[in-house]
Amino acid sequence: MSVGTFAAAQLLRLVPRVGVSHAVGRLCEMSLSPQVSKWVSGMYSRAYGVNLEEAEAVDGGYPSFDAFFTRKLRQGVRSIDDSVLVSPADGKLASKGPIDAEASIVAKGQAYKVAELTGEPEDAQRYQGGQFGVVYLSPRDYHRVHSPVDGELHYARSIAGDLYPVNAIGEQHVPGLFVKNQRVSLPIQTENHGRVTVILVGATIVGRITVTGLEQESTPPGLHPFSPPRQIKRGDEIGVFHLGSTAVLLVEPGLGIERELGPILYGHALVKN
Repeated sequence: MSVGTFAAAQLLRLVPRVGVSHAVGRLCEMSLSPQVSKWVSGMYSRAYGVNLEEAEAVDGGYPSFDAFFTRKLRQGVRSIDDSVLVSPADGKLASKGPIDAEASIVAKGQAYKVAELTGEPEDAQRYQGGQFGVVYLSPRDYHRVHSPVDGELHYARSIAGDLYPVNAIGEQHVPGLFVKNQRVSLPIQTENHGRVTVILVGATIVGRITVTGLEQESTPPGLHPFSPPRQIKRGDEIGVFHLGSTAVLLVEPGLGIERELGPILYGHALVKN
């Protein structure tokens, strides 16, 4: 650990993270002229290596930086592998492993209780002996999240929290990082593989998390039912990050994550048929 990293971590504790994140979020939603929009999206894309050729065409440019960041992809740019379980997001499969007898996972050297991650005590028994995966989304990545399985989405559970950065500094210096941050849990009930849950974890400068199919642009804390339950297929959009973050995937026993760690795109197989 460097002196600079330690100093940054201490400074981070003093910053009003939620307030700053929401303020930046409001700035990102401000309207931009076509000329400014083109300049901003071009500068950002060059700085982070964004592949704009994959993006859906937008007449007159993106109306705001948020619209650019949450851009959709062109039809046919991604294919959904013929696998029972696929990646929910573009990014990097950064961690995977077993859910132990205590219903805990260990990601980036930190242990997390599954029930605390999802906000549901009964998930401790449900996922005991299953597996988890963590997909980290970098600033260059496409930031819409998709269903990893076929199934039914009965509700979304939004859990209040802080907004620490989900990066090397946060991982090293914020105990219980994932369960301290704001997050949204999306449990998908499958026909043959039990429940598969995708947890969208917020981070510093993430203005909000949108759940696809709900009216709210920012999902407030609490339980948000779908009535009737939402029928979804692998690859269907289920949520949107408004500025970066991480998706945690939980699967019940009998369904493993076989893919090696490293870069991944949404729709890539996590299980070999």
